[in-house]
Amino acid sequence: MNIIKLNAIDSTNSYLIELIKSTLLKDETIVLAKEQTKGRGQMGASWYSKKGETLTFSILKKFNSFPIMSQANISLAVSLGIQKALTTLFVSEVSIKWPNDILSDEKKMAGILIENQVKQGNVSSSIIGVGLNVNNDFFENLPQATSMYISSKKKYNLDLVLNVMCDCILFELSQLEHTNFSILKEQYERFLFRKDKITVFENLSGEKFNGKIKGINQTGQLLIETEDNPLQEFNLREIKMLY
Repeated sequence: MNIIKLNAIDSTNSYLIELIKSTLLKDETIVLAKEQTKGRGQMGASWYSKKGETLTFSILKKFNSFPIMSQANISLAVSLGIQKALTTLFVSEVSIKWPNDILSDEKKMAGILIENQVKQGNVSSSIIGVGLNVNNDFFENLPQATSMYISSKKKYNLDLVLNVMCDCILFELSQLEHTNFSILKEQYERFLFRKDKITVFENLSGEKFNGKIKGINQTGQLLIETEDNPLQEFNLREIKMLY
Protein backbone atom coordinates (compact mmCIF):
# COMPACT_ATOMS: atom_id res chain seq x y z
CA MET A 1 0.00 0.00 0.00
CA ASN A 2 1.11 3.55 -0.75
CA ILE A 3 0.46 5.16 2.65
CA ILE A 4 1.06 8.81 3.54
CA LYS A 5 1.25 9.10 7.34
CA LEU A 6 0.61 12.43 9.03
CA ASN A 7 0.88 13.36 12.70
CA ALA A 8 -2.02 15.80 12.70
CA ILE A 9 -4.28 17.24 10.01
CA ASP A 10 -7.65 18.97 9.92
CA SER A 11 -9.22 16.34 7.62
CA THR A 12 -7.66 13.49 5.63
CA ASN A 13 -10.31 13.90 2.93
CA SER A 14 -9.56 17.61 2.56
CA TYR A 15 -5.81 16.95 2.51
CA LEU A 16 -6.13 14.30 -0.20
CA ILE A 17 -8.46 16.44 -2.32
CA GLU A 18 -5.94 19.28 -2.28
CA LEU A 19 -3.00 16.92 -2.89
CA ILE A 20 -4.42 15.43 -6.10
CA LYS A 21 -4.69 18.94 -7.56
CA SER A 22 -0.91 19.31 -7.55
CA THR A 23 0.46 15.75 -7.44
CA LEU A 24 0.01 12.71 -9.64
CA LEU A 25 -0.85 10.09 -7.05
CA LYS A 26 -0.98 6.34 -7.50
CA ASP A 27 -4.32 4.60 -7.46
CA GLU A 28 -5.19 3.33 -3.97
CA THR A 29 -3.06 5.92 -2.18
CA ILE A 30 -3.99 6.13 1.52
CA VAL A 31 -3.65 9.13 3.82
CA LEU A 32 -3.56 8.25 7.52
CA ALA A 33 -3.64 10.79 10.35
CA LYS A 34 -2.63 10.06 13.93
CA GLU A 35 -4.83 12.98 14.91
CA GLN A 36 -7.61 14.64 12.94
CA THR A 37 -8.69 18.01 14.27
CA LYS A 38 -11.66 18.76 11.99
CA GLY A 39 -12.88 15.39 10.75
CA ARG A 40 -15.87 15.74 8.46
CA GLY A 41 -18.99 13.59 8.14
CA GLN A 42 -22.11 13.72 6.01
CA MET A 43 -24.04 17.03 5.88
CA GLY A 44 -21.33 18.95 7.73
CA ALA A 45 -21.29 16.68 10.78
CA SER A 46 -18.03 16.31 12.67
CA TRP A 47 -16.23 13.10 13.59
CA TYR A 48 -14.90 12.61 17.13
CA SER A 49 -11.43 11.02 17.16
CA LYS A 50 -8.89 10.36 19.90
CA LYS A 51 -5.17 10.04 19.25
CA GLY A 52 -3.94 6.47 19.55
CA GLU A 53 -7.44 5.02 19.89
CA THR A 54 -9.12 5.71 16.56
CA LEU A 55 -8.25 5.31 12.90
CA THR A 56 -8.89 8.23 10.57
CA PHE A 57 -7.86 7.68 6.96
CA SER A 58 -8.81 8.39 3.37
CA ILE A 59 -8.35 6.26 0.27
CA LEU A 60 -7.94 7.48 -3.30
CA LYS A 61 -9.61 5.09 -5.73
CA LYS A 62 -9.39 5.77 -9.46
CA PHE A 63 -11.85 4.44 -12.06
CA ASN A 64 -11.47 3.93 -15.79
CA SER A 65 -15.06 4.46 -16.81
CA PHE A 66 -17.59 4.50 -14.01
CA PRO A 67 -20.93 6.19 -14.88
CA ILE A 68 -22.07 8.91 -12.51
CA MET A 69 -25.58 7.41 -12.45
CA SER A 70 -24.06 4.39 -10.63
CA GLN A 71 -22.04 6.37 -8.07
CA ALA A 72 -24.22 5.11 -5.19
CA ASN A 73 -22.61 1.70 -5.77
CA ILE A 74 -19.33 3.09 -4.43
CA SER A 75 -20.94 3.72 -1.04
CA LEU A 76 -22.45 0.23 -1.02
CA ALA A 77 -19.08 -1.37 -1.78
CA VAL A 78 -17.24 0.64 0.88
CA SER A 79 -19.87 -0.21 3.51
CA LEU A 80 -19.63 -3.90 2.63
CA GLY A 81 -15.84 -3.78 2.78
CA ILE A 82 -15.88 -2.29 6.29
CA GLN A 83 -18.55 -4.76 7.42
CA LYS A 84 -16.44 -7.70 6.22
CA ALA A 85 -13.26 -6.30 7.77
CA LEU A 86 -14.87 -5.84 11.19
CA THR A 87 -16.39 -9.31 11.10
CA THR A 88 -12.97 -10.73 10.19
CA LEU A 89 -11.56 -8.93 13.24
CA PHE A 90 -14.11 -10.58 15.57
CA VAL A 91 -16.43 -7.61 16.03
CA SER A 92 -19.96 -8.74 16.87
CA GLU A 93 -23.28 -7.95 15.22
CA VAL A 94 -21.96 -5.62 12.50
CA SER A 95 -24.65 -3.85 10.48
CA ILE A 96 -24.90 -0.98 8.00
CA LYS A 97 -27.06 2.00 8.94
CA TRP A 98 -28.09 3.77 5.77
CA PRO A 99 -26.38 5.57 4.27
CA ASN A 100 -22.94 5.96 5.86
CA ASP A 101 -22.65 4.47 9.34
CA ILE A 102 -21.34 1.10 10.44
CA LEU A 103 -22.80 -0.25 13.68
CA SER A 104 -21.93 -2.97 16.14
CA ASP A 105 -24.64 -4.11 18.55
CA GLU A 106 -26.74 -1.18 17.28
CA LYS A 107 -24.13 1.47 18.20
CA LYS A 108 -21.99 3.53 15.83
CA MET A 109 -18.46 2.25 15.34
CA ALA A 110 -17.47 3.82 12.01
CA GLY A 111 -18.50 6.63 9.70
CA ILE A 112 -17.90 7.07 5.98
CA LEU A 113 -17.58 10.21 3.84
CA ILE A 114 -17.22 9.73 0.08
CA GLU A 115 -16.40 12.61 -2.27
CA ASN A 116 -16.37 11.83 -5.98
CA GLN A 117 -14.49 13.60 -8.77
CA VAL A 118 -16.47 13.65 -12.01
CA LYS A 119 -15.27 14.08 -15.60
CA GLN A 120 -17.44 13.89 -18.72
CA GLY A 121 -20.30 12.08 -17.02
CA ASN A 122 -18.11 9.51 -15.30
CA VAL A 123 -16.66 9.21 -11.81
CA SER A 124 -12.93 9.48 -12.45
CA SER A 125 -11.92 8.96 -8.82
CA SER A 126 -13.28 8.81 -5.29
CA ILE A 127 -11.90 10.07 -2.01
CA ILE A 128 -13.17 7.67 0.63
CA GLY A 129 -12.85 8.88 4.20
CA VAL A 130 -13.27 6.49 7.12
CA GLY A 131 -13.37 7.20 10.84
CA LEU A 132 -13.19 4.07 12.99
CA ASN A 133 -13.32 3.70 16.77
CA VAL A 134 -10.76 1.02 17.62
CA ASN A 135 -9.43 1.03 21.19
CA ASN A 136 -11.71 3.62 22.79
CA ASP A 137 -13.11 2.47 26.13
CA PHE A 138 -15.30 5.49 26.90
CA PHE A 139 -17.37 8.05 24.99
CA GLU A 140 -18.42 11.14 26.91
CA ASN A 141 -21.91 12.35 25.97
CA LEU A 142 -22.07 9.90 23.03
CA PRO A 143 -24.40 7.14 24.24
CA GLN A 144 -24.82 5.66 20.76
CA ALA A 145 -21.08 5.28 20.08
CA THR A 146 -18.99 2.15 20.47
CA SER A 147 -15.57 0.77 19.54
CA MET A 148 -13.92 -2.45 18.46
CA TYR A 149 -12.54 -2.80 21.98
CA ILE A 150 -15.94 -2.40 23.64
CA SER A 151 -17.43 -4.94 21.24
CA SER A 152 -14.73 -7.61 21.40
CA LYS A 153 -13.13 -6.88 24.80
CA LYS A 154 -9.68 -6.92 23.20
CA LYS A 155 -7.16 -4.23 22.27
CA TYR A 156 -6.10 -4.01 18.62
CA ASN A 157 -2.93 -3.12 16.77
CA LEU A 158 -3.90 -0.07 14.71
CA ASP A 159 -1.62 -0.98 11.78
CA LEU A 160 -3.19 -4.43 11.56
CA VAL A 161 -6.70 -3.00 11.60
CA LEU A 162 -5.77 -0.47 8.91
CA ASN A 163 -4.35 -3.19 6.65
CA VAL A 164 -7.37 -5.46 7.01
CA MET A 165 -9.76 -2.54 6.56
CA CYS A 166 -8.06 -1.21 3.41
CA ASP A 167 -7.69 -4.70 1.91
CA CYS A 168 -11.41 -5.38 2.29
CA ILE A 169 -12.53 -1.94 1.05
CA LEU A 170 -10.23 -2.01 -1.97
CA PHE A 171 -11.26 -5.56 -2.86
CA GLU A 172 -14.93 -4.55 -2.94
CA LEU A 173 -14.12 -1.45 -4.99
CA SER A 174 -12.05 -3.51 -7.45
CA GLN A 175 -15.13 -5.60 -8.23
CA LEU A 176 -17.44 -2.65 -8.86
CA GLU A 177 -17.01 -2.25 -12.59
CA HIS A 178 -17.77 -5.95 -13.08
CA THR A 179 -20.53 -6.45 -10.48
CA ASN A 180 -24.22 -6.47 -11.29
CA PHE A 181 -26.19 -3.99 -9.16
CA SER A 182 -28.71 -6.64 -8.09
CA ILE A 183 -25.91 -8.73 -6.55
CA LEU A 184 -24.46 -5.70 -4.74
CA LYS A 185 -27.92 -4.68 -3.54
CA GLU A 186 -28.63 -8.17 -2.18
CA GLN A 187 -25.34 -8.25 -0.27
CA TYR A 188 -25.85 -4.74 1.13
CA GLU A 189 -29.45 -5.33 2.23
CA ARG A 190 -28.41 -8.48 4.08
CA PHE A 191 -26.67 -6.24 6.63
CA LEU A 192 -29.02 -3.23 6.47
CA PHE A 193 -29.86 -2.00 9.97
CA ARG A 194 -33.52 -2.44 11.00
CA LYS A 195 -34.58 -3.84 7.64
CA ASP A 196 -38.20 -5.06 7.77
CA LYS A 197 -38.61 -3.83 11.36
CA ILE A 198 -41.06 -1.12 12.43
CA THR A 199 -38.96 2.00 13.02
CA VAL A 200 -39.66 5.64 13.90
CA PHE A 201 -38.50 8.22 11.35
CA GLU A 202 -38.55 12.00 11.24
CA ASN A 203 -39.03 13.99 8.02
CA LEU A 204 -37.82 17.47 7.06
CA SER A 205 -40.88 19.06 8.70
CA GLY A 206 -40.07 17.41 12.02
CA GLU A 207 -43.02 15.03 11.73
CA LYS A 208 -42.50 11.54 13.10
CA PHE A 209 -43.92 8.43 11.47
CA ASN A 210 -43.59 4.66 11.61
CA GLY A 211 -42.25 2.68 8.70
CA LYS A 212 -40.34 -0.40 7.63
CA ILE A 213 -37.09 -0.25 5.67
CA LYS A 214 -37.51 -2.48 2.62
CA GLY A 215 -34.14 -1.81 0.99
CA ILE A 216 -32.53 0.63 -1.43
CA ASN A 217 -33.03 1.50 -5.08
CA GLN A 218 -30.48 1.84 -7.88
CA THR A 219 -29.63 5.43 -7.02
CA GLY A 220 -29.05 4.62 -3.34
CA GLN A 221 -32.32 6.03 -2.00
CA LEU A 222 -33.86 4.35 1.04
CA LEU A 223 -37.14 2.51 0.42
CA ILE A 224 -39.62 2.71 3.31
CA GLU A 225 -43.04 1.10 3.58
CA THR A 226 -45.69 2.89 5.64
CA GLU A 227 -49.35 2.27 6.41
CA ASP A 228 -50.42 5.03 4.03
CA ASN A 229 -47.93 4.35 1.25
CA PRO A 230 -46.68 0.94 0.10
CA LEU A 231 -43.24 2.28 -0.81
CA GLN A 232 -41.60 5.70 -0.54
CA GLU A 233 -38.13 6.77 -1.67
CA PHE A 234 -35.98 9.03 0.51
CA ASN A 235 -32.70 10.84 -0.07
CA LEU A 236 -30.06 11.40 2.61
CA ARG A 237 -31.27 14.83 3.75
CA GLU A 238 -34.97 13.99 3.69
CA ILE A 239 -35.23 11.61 6.61
CA LYS A 240 -33.76 10.76 10.00
CA MET A 241 -34.01 7.44 11.81
CA LEU A 242 -34.87 7.61 15.52
CA TYR A 243 -33.76 4.58 17.49
